[in-house]
Amino acid sequence: MNTKIAIVTGANSGMGLATSMELALQGYHVVMACRNEERGRIALKEAITATGSKQIELMKLDLGSLHSIRSFVSEFTAIHPKLDVLINNAGVICLRREETSDGFEMTLGVNHLGHYLLTRLLIPSLKAAAEARIINVSSGAYKAGKIHREDPNLKKRYHVIKSYSQSKLANILFTRELAERLQETNITVNALHPGAVGTNIGINRTTGFGTAIMAMVRKIPSFLTPEEGARTAIYLAVHPEVKGITGEYFYEQEIQELKPNALDKDTAAFLWNWSARQTGLPIELE
Repeated sequence: MNTKIAIVTGANSGMGLATSMELALQGYHVVMACRNEERGRIALKEAITATGSKQIELMKLDLGSLHSIRSFVSEFTAIHPKLDVLINNAGVICLRREETSDGFEMTLGVNHLGHYLLTRLLIPSLKAAAEARIINVSSGAYKAGKIHREDPNLKKRYHVIKSYSQSKLANILFTRELAERLQETNITVNALHPGAVGTNIGINRTTGFGTAIMAMVRKIPSFLTPEEGARTAIYLAVHPEVKGITGEYFYEQEIQELKPNALDKDTAAFLWNWSARQTGLPIELE
């Protein structure tokens, strides 16, 4: 019962896998939440072999499916009495416009809406921990972002940068709004920019489109390894000096000043309310 429990989304590769391994080495019971079970099993075996930990498990989670998210939470809460750390790490970049199974634009649907629903459904489990932390992996790309109120799903004039920067801005606006709503609880919420990391983020989830492009990107010398990119997420998850800090945005383990688009409370409220309606949740936290 004293073992801390962490969920890491997108844990089958890249930063998610690196984060899962490091948390396991630090004694956490880690739930690797993965969309693809086959790749998840390979990653689980790799993590167990690398860490020697017997406290790592694999659970299926497709953030592009509201049904899958609800099933994941139902399964998790049936097994685990609490949740100490939630790392919303999974992310996609869609070079072409795609949709989730529920009809949302894929990048916003996975990067924001999926994590929005997952996080809200897990709040009772987080409240059951002595001190709980939510970490949202965003990106410096938020600086170019705008929440397109009239067309959040970008059905008109789609562009990869437009969609990705909107989703990463949404991560930060969600972080700040949720932190305010959880002020009187044991839960803190922070976002981070991991740096430029070579991962599989730009590869199509079904067809593999973009594999060659991302392979070239990973060879750029200035790009960080997944282990390097995971450092700030690990820091926010485990370090005692960030206890009680909430609603902030970190880079290289330090709080960063946000641009005005990420400080707009009216936009944050709009995004929260819109996200609640899209995911079938009440506006207020229960």
